[in-house]
Amino acid sequence: MNVTVTVTAADSEHIDAIVTLLEEMDRFYGATEFEPLGVRRRQVEQALFSDPPAAYALLAWDAGQLVGIASYSFLWPAVGLTRSLYLKELYVAESRWRSGIGTELMRALLDVATEHECSRVEWTTDRENDSAQQFYRDLGLAQHPKLFYRADHTAITSALA
Repeated sequence: MNVTVTVTAADSEHIDAIVTLLEEMDRFYGATEFEPLGVRRRQVEQALFSDPPAAYALLAWDAGQLVGIASYSFLWPAVGLTRSLYLKELYVAESRWRSGIGTELMRALLDVATEHECSRVEWTTDRENDSAQQFYRDLGLAQHPKLFYRADHTAITSALA
């Protein structure tokens, strides 16, 4: 699939766009009420741009519009006292589902894991989220008990090929 998005690291100038996309994600998961905009902006700022940050995010952009996000953290220790990368959220704007954006975000995330010499990438998904589970299967990534996912170095390298 030909995707024309650009994936970048989140920057503080992106806070409003991140808040908007995460509100869409929260609605997808059933939320009907939200904190005031100022509170949500502060939460994103504190999580992603404090020193040290609690998390990091990759953003997928198309023509200046935020269309996807992958938020993650590093965990330690992992195998052999290495780090692992934990993917907390992967979300693509509903209007862009099944357009290859999720795949581009996963590739960028696996690149980050490689750059930081992570021994694995791990994540979870809801049991009821059949489309997410199919997405990960289509990438060739293995499901573990309790819907816990792990991509070791071999899987990372294979997914990047």
